[in-house]
Amino acid sequence: MRFNFLIILFFSSSLFARPHFQEPWGRDSDLKIPPKRAQAQVSSLATRVADAVIRFHQEVISPVDGPRSSFRPSSSRYMQLAMQRYGFVKGFIMGCDRLLRENDEKWVYPTVIVDGQEFKFDPALSDKYLPLKKG
Repeated sequence: MRFNFLIILFFSSSLFARPHFQEPWGRDSDLKIPPKRAQAQVSSLATRVADAVIRFHQEVISPVDGPRSSFRPSSSRYMQLAMQRYGFVKGFIMGCDRLLRENDEKWVYPTVIVDGQEFKFDPALSDKYLPLKKG
């Protein structure tokens, strides 16, 4: 008796089922945010030439002369990043400013320790000259 009731219940529920049932809130795959595609930046001729000169310095001159920068990232890498992010003119000015600040004054900059050595940390950011907001 109980078995017959279960068979009748199963078939009757399948008779009233709607085809193509959709979940009331949609599929979970609809909630996934598509990844942002990286836009290829078109570098100017001046930026590409300066990048080639800096790479020559990094690969040929610097290994012979030895690393001398007390900053991380190094001054040559800083200028590359600044020119890629902000264009040739602003990046070149930021890089020249950085080269003029190469000194042993440790009290001015935040420091990081890399491989047991202390370096000044100064990333290539556009708003680093603005006063910090407190609060």
